[in-house]
Amino acid sequence: MEKKNIILSVNDLRISFKTQYGILQAIRGVSFDLYKGETLAIVGESGSGKSVTSRAIMGLLAGNSIVEDGQIHYAQRDLLQMPEEIFHEIRGSKIAMIFQDPMSSLNPIVKIGKQITETLIFKLKMPKKIAKERAVQLMAEVGIPEPEKRYHQYPFQFSGGMRQRIVIAIALANNAEILICDEPTTALDVTIQAQILDLINKLKVERNLSVIFITHDLGVVANVADRIAVMYAGKFVEIGTADDVFYDPQHPYTWALLASMPSLATSDTLDAIGGTPPNMTFPPKGDAFAPRNKYALQIDLEQEPPMFKVSETHYAATWLLHPNAPKVTRPLAVLEVQKNRGKSK
Repeated sequence: MEKKNIILSVNDLRISFKTQYGILQAIRGVSFDLYKGETLAIVGESGSGKSVTSRAIMGLLAGNSIVEDGQIHYAQRDLLQMPEEIFHEIRGSKIAMIFQDPMSSLNPIVKIGKQITETLIFKLKMPKKIAKERAVQLMAEVGIPEPEKRYHQYPFQFSGGMRQRIVIAIALANNAEILICDEPTTALDVTIQAQILDLINKLKVERNLSVIFITHDLGVVANVADRIAVMYAGKFVEIGTADDVFYDPQHPYTWALLASMPSLATSDTLDAIGGTPPNMTFPPKGDAFAPRNKYALQIDLEQEPPMFKVSETHYAATWLLHPNAPKVTRPLAVLEVQKNRGKSK
């Protein structure tokens, strides 16, 4: 088996927030490795903890956050224990982030070219003339037409998809090793979504980037993710290769996400996930998904399941994997995905 190089390692991360109602447990023991050159997708509903995890890696947690435990190792150092001035150097230069709304990363009254060259001049100490040439190259690399002309335009003169391309260019200006994409296509129409996904995938291959892709939509990452971590109520409930998660899902929450995902093969009404996520100010005693899970066992209400090993690449936290658990039939939508996969082989 080929040995993979770990570029980032998150170990037992636990983060809570002070609120007017008490302490909200946002991240409850998240652990994962990110390998060099891979795309790891973290998927789950809003409020599951995906963005909090990514912001912890970037050192961008809100002021009311409490890091209760855990480590985030990059370049043999724990980012959580790193002085802010050193963390600031890593943030943006070695680890870059793309947000859902590109305007949150762009200054509306500064020309696009200047926003790219500032990164090159101040962080890489590049001369202005060379910085401009490099900025134009980056704009061309991310698919901006007529980059020399558009270099002098303002953000409002670009479409949403083109603004997202500019943000990607700024993120790549420092030759970052890790790119965190936090719902980068949510505000875009389907055609532009596909273009941005193709661009991220192309740049990952060309630059040997490691990508963490945050999304609530499993369908978005179907063709770009190497591995997928399914997140619910601040924990990973399933993690495996894209094939593991799409074609051999084990956790009922993963089944529910797949059943609610439209496809060309969809013939019936999509299944909605009933109920709402738990209030993590008062976290449940057992499996957090149990109240919404029609396959829940009595033990799900009483005790959190451990991560069971399905294969060398696949793990899931569900009591249905216990040797004594009853056998259940997966939802029809999940069986359809498996059947269609068999036809396509």
